[in-house]
Amino acid sequence: MKNELLIKLRDGQPLSLREQILLTATLSYPAILAQLSSIIMQYIDAAMVGRLGAEASAAIGLVSSSTWLFNGVCSAAVTGFTVQAAQYIGAKNNKGARGVMKGAFLVALAFSVLLATIGAAISGILPRWLSDGADISRDAGLYFLVFALSLPFTQLNTISGGMLQASGNMKVPSALHVLMCGLDVVFNMLFIFPARDWMGITLPGAGLGVMGASIGTALSHVTVAIIMTAYLLIKCPEFNLRHREIAPFTRDQLTRAVKIGLPIAAEQVIMCSAYVASTKIVAPIGSVAIAANSFAITAESLCYMPGYGIGNAATTLIGQSVGAGRRDLTRRLGWITTLLGISVMSVVGVVMWFSAPFVIGFLSPDPEVVALATSVLRIEVFAEPMYAASIVALGVFRGAGDTFAPSCMSFISMWAVRISLAAILTPHFGLYGYWIAMTVELVFRGAIFLIRLARGRWLKETKSA
Repeated sequence: MKNELLIKLRDGQPLSLREQILLTATLSYPAILAQLSSIIMQYIDAAMVGRLGAEASAAIGLVSSSTWLFNGVCSAAVTGFTVQAAQYIGAKNNKGARGVMKGAFLVALAFSVLLATIGAAISGILPRWLSDGADISRDAGLYFLVFALSLPFTQLNTISGGMLQASGNMKVPSALHVLMCGLDVVFNMLFIFPARDWMGITLPGAGLGVMGASIGTALSHVTVAIIMTAYLLIKCPEFNLRHREIAPFTRDQLTRAVKIGLPIAAEQVIMCSAYVASTKIVAPIGSVAIAANSFAITAESLCYMPGYGIGNAATTLIGQSVGAGRRDLTRRLGWITTLLGISVMSVVGVVMWFSAPFVIGFLSPDPEVVALATSVLRIEVFAEPMYAASIVALGVFRGAGDTFAPSCMSFISMWAVRISLAAILTPHFGLYGYWIAMTVELVFRGAIFLIRLARGRWLKETKSA
């Protein structure tokens, strides 16, 4: 059904409202599953390391904002290519899409190697810059070092998964991300904990603690990246390699990739540097606050996971609509995907408010950490509907190639609202002050993104596409 509806979209055939909603849903649920697998991996790492104590959890929490920064920039380097690929496929120009894919492998992989080198070089000093807590700096540095060295494989995973999603294939990336979760559990058990007896059976283990969690995650990324790339190049109808085919990567494609991707990269640097600044604001409160903040963010990710899945589907739908010249569908699909994201994340937010103590309790056995993390998480869930609006609308804008203005809006929201409020409130109200500032900022960001979606200025980019 999904392929039939995508073909109708590309061929310029009419789609009823029911078909538009069905197409959005069928593309969204595998993307949500892929996001869920990513969140589950965070839960796995947090829960396993949480058994080692609050300081081990704080070590990962200390550098988590920095890992988001590096991952975000890597993802931005790919977006300029995947958006073009979706638009080429929408225009039924698969050869052009394959040329873009070649450029993505060449440019984005080279960029990830550069980032990996930078990350490895700063891994020793980064934790000391973020916090004066020498007790967690060593573990945090080792965790970040392994993360940095695995970035080229993480990038390979992002490129291959992004290209498959651009073609409308959400199921294969989703299934492989589920596999990644299972591998993460197995590798973590091998590397985090020492050898131990269980029901008369001796289980192997390296006993590497926090560093073992990073190694486990890295190995799961490496394995899935190899499988995903092989599927893309051999099995995917739109992207599989053709014998003796010349599908050049052109200067115009590179220029457009930079035009789309550079504002996103700048946005990621701005947003994630704000997260790093947030870590500096929270760090002086102590290890319990750092651990509670980290666990609450991990738990809250379960709320926004559906939004990012639907946002990825929105990028594919809008990109293919633009490529097919379907301006009649572009605006409607933008609103359908955004309203779907708001509805789903609102329901998940309500569930999280009631289940917060159990979710945090699964991640950490420390009663003080659980109580604090639960309290701050229950403040933020009220912002989930507007957070959904910002996430999915951003996916809509990216599918249309509109990235500069949304990046500027995110910068203003994060730095002028969240960081400013957090700097004022946190010294007086502790971690509660930081999460109040976060809640206010998410509502503000959602509101300004909805205003842009309604005004339709993002549609101007469809003409150049």
